[in-house]
Amino acid sequence: MTTVTDDLIEQLKELDTPTVCNALESVVPQRRGYGYTTHPLVCTRPELGSMVGYARTACIRAMHPSDNRGEAARDMQHGYYQYIDDGPKPAIIVIQDLDGESRGYGSYWGEVNSNIHNGLGCVGLITDGSVRDIPDIAPGFQMLADRIGPSHAFVHPVSYGGGINVAGMRVTSGDLIHADQHGAVVIPMDKAHEVPDAAAAIARRERVIINAAQEDGFDFERLKKAWGDAAEVH
Repeated sequence: MTTVTDDLIEQLKELDTPTVCNALESVVPQRRGYGYTTHPLVCTRPELGSMVGYARTACIRAMHPSDNRGEAARDMQHGYYQYIDDGPKPAIIVIQDLDGESRGYGSYWGEVNSNIHNGLGCVGLITDGSVRDIPDIAPGFQMLADRIGPSHAFVHPVSYGGGINVAGMRVTSGDLIHADQHGAVVIPMDKAHEVPDAAAAIARRERVIINAAQEDGFDFERLKKAWGDAAEVH
């Protein structure tokens, strides 16, 4: 699997997710309409800023107990955590809740699991299920979720490592994910190195228009001039 450098990951963390989406519209125009979350998610710690990491994917259920018992249940549990530990780091857990309209019925995420995953090299979570234990989550661990709830009910993993869809974003294990309080986006690995420069160029063009809009006497004629001036910025 292709990976990116630690330095590039740090550069991407300096950007917010809308800026990354803007940059991808420039470097991968065909991705303009997909590859990011389209349903709202709750961000439990917006002050942490952006997180960037490689996806670890899984599916959970919580409304009913697992069909697995004994050794089969242990094999699923051990296999899941081994999968989380394997592969490139930092990692971001991306979990699809399979309970349909009742997704979020029980939370897989709280004080214990956030600390376990953080210890295994994960910087955060994206899920269309629920999270809990908000004040006691592992330090620095970010969570984006459909909702906050009180109970774990019968929550258990039913699969891991496959392709999933969370909040409208399709994710494959190993994808490079960028996320913050606005949502999340998959960055194509072969285009990741182009994102910082594209984002900087967009910011320069936007600054021309913003500066003009903040000047005294701004009107439509000055807006048209600013559009023209911005188009010449590279």
